[in-house]
Amino acid sequence: MSYMIGVDVGGTFTDLSLYNTDADEIFNYKLSSTPSDPSRAIVEGIMAVLELLDIKAGEISYLAHGTTVATNALIEKKGARVGLITTEGMKDLMEIGWQKRPNLYDLLRPKAERIIPPGLKCEVPERILYDGSVKTPLNEEAVIRVIRYLKKQGAEAVAVCTLFSYLSPGHENRIKELVQKYFPEAYVSVSHELVHEFREYSRMSTTVLNAYLGPVMKKYVEHFEESVKQVGVKVHPYVTQSNGSIISIGETVDCPIKTAVSGPSAGVIGAAYIGSLCGLKNIITFDMGGTSIDVSLIEDGKPQMSNERLVEGYPARIPMIDIVTLGAGGGSIARIDEGGALKVGPESAGATPGPACYMRGGVDPCVTDANIVLGKLNSRRILGGRMEVDRELAEKAIKANICEKSGLSLPEAAAGIIRVVNSNMMRAIRIVSVERGYDARDFALMAFGGAGPLHACEVAKELGIREVLIPPNPGTLCSLGLLMADTKFDLSRSRIMLAEAGNMAAVNQVFEEMLEEGRILLDKEKIPENQRTFTASVDARYERQNYEINIPLLSWKMTEEGLDLALERFHEAHEKNFGYCNANFKVQLVNFRLSAVGEIGKPELVCKTLREDACLPTPQEVRLTLFTGEEAYMKTPVYDRDGFVPGLRAAGPMVIEQMDCTTVIPPGWDVTADGYGNLHIRYSGGEKA
Repeated sequence: MSYMIGVDVGGTFTDLSLYNTDADEIFNYKLSSTPSDPSRAIVEGIMAVLELLDIKAGEISYLAHGTTVATNALIEKKGARVGLITTEGMKDLMEIGWQKRPNLYDLLRPKAERIIPPGLKCEVPERILYDGSVKTPLNEEAVIRVIRYLKKQGAEAVAVCTLFSYLSPGHENRIKELVQKYFPEAYVSVSHELVHEFREYSRMSTTVLNAYLGPVMKKYVEHFEESVKQVGVKVHPYVTQSNGSIISIGETVDCPIKTAVSGPSAGVIGAAYIGSLCGLKNIITFDMGGTSIDVSLIEDGKPQMSNERLVEGYPARIPMIDIVTLGAGGGSIARIDEGGALKVGPESAGATPGPACYMRGGVDPCVTDANIVLGKLNSRRILGGRMEVDRELAEKAIKANICEKSGLSLPEAAAGIIRVVNSNMMRAIRIVSVERGYDARDFALMAFGGAGPLHACEVAKELGIREVLIPPNPGTLCSLGLLMADTKFDLSRSRIMLAEAGNMAAVNQVFEEMLEEGRILLDKEKIPENQRTFTASVDARYERQNYEINIPLLSWKMTEEGLDLALERFHEAHEKNFGYCNANFKVQLVNFRLSAVGEIGKPELVCKTLREDACLPTPQEVRLTLFTGEEAYMKTPVYDRDGFVPGLRAAGPMVIEQMDCTTVIPPGWDVTADGYGNLHIRYSGGEKA
C-alpha cells in the first residue's frame, strides 16, 4: 500500500486529503489551524489520519502542502530585517515606485508600509548599460564597506538589485560572492536569479520581498521537515507555488516569494480538474474559508495567470494564478460603524478565539454566528460531530454588538450580516469577470472552502449566474488540488525586437537558453523525460507602446508559420483588450516565456453509474431556516451528503451537511448529483438569475 497526502493550511482550519493509490479511494479530514506554528496542525492532522485509517507513516509516498507562512509574514510584517544594495543613484526606487497610483485623488490614503528599515538602503558605484555593456566597473571596496555597514546595523537579509543585471549579471554575482564572504550568516536574494525581465522597480520590489521572506521560510522549512521526520514520514515534502504547481520544499528557501498565494492556487487547480471531468470549461471559483474569500476565473479549462501582482502594496513580478482575495470568511467580524452602518470584515476572529459560537472565548459576532442563527448551519455541532458549537453564544454576540446598537431584531441583524458579506464577495467576482471584459452569466460558479457552499446560490442569484457546482468534498478541495498539481517552472527573458522574419534566429536562441535551464530544473526534481512538456509564449506590443499582451505560441521553436499566427493572435487580443487593432503597425516582441512542466502521478476519480431509481434520503431533521430575500423562517429538510447518490434529482429548499462543509440550496434551485459525486445546482425560479 502507498498513500498520497495533500495538506492545505488556512487561517482557521487545516485540511487534509489522503489518496490510497491501490484502492483509488480518497479520505478527507479537517482540524483547527495553529497560527503560532502552522506545522503543528499539519503534523497533528497527519497523525490523526494515520491513526483513524490504521496506516503506517512509512507508507506515505507523497506529501505536499499549501503554506501561508509567506503570506502571513507579509500581512503581519514579521519578515526579516532587510538591507538593499543597488546601483549608485537608485537607492530610493522602492519609495518612488511607479508614476501610476492606486488612488490618484485620495490624498489621505497611506502608502504601503516600508519593508526596508530606514538607513538600510545602500548604493555602490557600478553601471551596466541597456545593451549589457559595462560603463562603470563595480567598485568592490565600496561593496565591502556597505556589507560591513549592513552587518553592523543588524540586517538579517540582503537584497541585491542593479540596473540591467537581467542582461549582464556579472556585477550582481560578484556582490553576492562578497556578501557570502564577509557576511555569511545573511540570507542573500539577487534580482537576476528571480526576474530576468526589465522594469527595475518591479524587479527590485520582487527581490526585496524575497529577501524579506527568506529567513522566515528557511526557519519554517527546517522545522517542518524535522517534524514530519519525527512522525515517521520518509519522503521529502513538496510545497505549492503561486502558479499552481508543486516544488520540493527545500527549493522554496531560495524563492519564498513564489509561495505568496500558495494555498488558494491549489484550490483553483482542483477546480479546473473537477470542471474538466464535468465538461465545464468556463468557471468562476468561489473559495470561502474562515478568514477570506478567494476568487479566480477559469476560461476554456485554463486558470487565468498574472505575471505581476501587488503583494501588500508592492509589485511581485512572478507568475501567479490570478486570484482576488478579500477579507470575507466565516470568521469575519460584524460591527456597527461610527455612522451606524453595518460592516463585515476584513477583520477576522480566525481559529482562536474564532466566532462566538465556537466556545473559545470569542465575543465578536461573525458570519458563522449569523448562519447558525438563520438556521443554515447546525446549531449543535460541525465537522461531522467532532466540534461542538453553541447557538446561544452566537445570539448573545449578535444582540450585544449589532441589535442593541442598531435597533434591528435578531433575525434582521443576522440576515443583514449575510447580505453585507455576500455583497463583499460579489465585488470580488465582478473584479475577475466584469471588470476584465467577461460576463459572469457565461460562467458556472464552483463553490468550495468550508463556507463557500453556504453562500454560493444566494451570491450566484444576485449576479445572474444560473449554475453552481459543488464538488464532492468542497471544504477540502484545496488539499485535493495539491494531489492534482504538477511541477512547473516559469522562465522568462526580456529581449526587445521586432516581430519579423529577420529576428527568428534571435528568438529561437532565447528560447533555447530557457529550454536548457528548464531541463536542468526538471532534472533537480527527478522528472523523467517522458513526463516533461514545454510551452512557450511571448509578451508583445505595438511599437512605441508601453504595455504588453501575452500571446501563446504553438511551439518554442519559432517558424514563419508560427510567427504569422502569433501576430494574428496579437491583433485579435489587442482588439479584445483595447477595442482596436491595426495590422499595419509594427509589433515588438518584449518578454519571452517558457514553462517547463513535469507531470506528477495523480488520483483518478472514477465516474459511477447514474441510478434511475435515486431518490432523496430521509432527512436528519427539519430545521427552521431564513433564506436571503425571504420574509420568514421556513421548514427546511436537512440531509446527509452521503445520501446524494449519482442520478439523484431534487428541488430546494434544503440544507446538505457533511464533515467538511454545509451546502445551502434556497427555494427556486434544483440539484442533480453526477457520477463523480458533484452537485449541480441550477436556478429554476424567476428572471433574477
